[in-house]
Amino acid sequence: MVNKYKLVILCLFACLFLGGSQSIAQDVADNGKCLKCHGQVFYEYDNEWTGQVDRKPLNPFHHIDSVKMHQSVHKMFACIDCHSMDYETFPHDGELRLEAKYTCMDCHGGDDTYAKYNFEGIEEAFMESVHFQASEERFNCWSCHDAHGYELALRNDKSIVEVVELSNNMCLSCHDNKFKYGLISDDQPKQINEIHAWLPNQDSHFKKVRCVDCHTNVQKDVLVSHNILPKEKALKNCVQCHSANSVLMESLYAYRAKESRESSGFLNAVILNEGYMIGANRNQTLNNISIGIFSLMILGLLVHLILRFILIKKK
Repeated sequence: MVNKYKLVILCLFACLFLGGSQSIAQDVADNGKCLKCHGQVFYEYDNEWTGQVDRKPLNPFHHIDSVKMHQSVHKMFACIDCHSMDYETFPHDGELRLEAKYTCMDCHGGDDTYAKYNFEGIEEAFMESVHFQASEERFNCWSCHDAHGYELALRNDKSIVEVVELSNNMCLSCHDNKFKYGLISDDQPKQINEIHAWLPNQDSHFKKVRCVDCHTNVQKDVLVSHNILPKEKALKNCVQCHSANSVLMESLYAYRAKESRESSGFLNAVILNEGYMIGANRNQTLNNISIGIFSLMILGLLVHLILRFILIKKK
């Protein structure tokens, strides 16, 4: 009898699992209809007026990278989960462009499943940032985070260099793109190299440090601070990074510092393992060993000199 109950329970779980899998698979398949156009650089449609098949270039801002989409954190969602079902009709009604876009908080606000990311704290920080204050509320989550291809940069399977590249590309997607920059500002974006002319070894800094590490204050309650500071308040004190108590240990390296410290036993284990930061790559154990070796060397020289002095006197 017990085995029968177990069999029934297993069958129920199997049905639920298969049903959920089929639903997800159907959603992904339905996305293919949208990507037939939005996943291409060009799209085609039957022109009822001319009786011909017209081929048009797709607006690059409406182009979706299907590979990135299927690797993103939202990969299992159907397009119509976020967009109006009216988009299933082609040609699309022009008024659909006026529909309000979802923000992160529309889905993640108050959700205990994602409480560790503290979306509420992120929203509060964002509301205080220059992005929000200077853009008359035209700046939103999707200005930085592409909903169709967003992936978490802070993951333990990514190297620090990859994390930095993903993060900085978000900033450069606007600050190095006059078309996207123009969506929220009437000004022209300034050359990144020019406005950072004071910074030595720019290439090394841009490859090893995120923009937000200098342009935000550390917030320990969120993984990445979203309170972008005015340029006058940006970090320009080299010692704050290039020291044994580097601020990077509380920002860029913080999300994996604990695991690395436990595995290697070094205070600055993450920096030692994945990047070289002048002034920050210090370890007390290595320092003590170096001092010990240096002391033994000095002692050896003194013993050598004393012995030579004694031998000379005997002669």
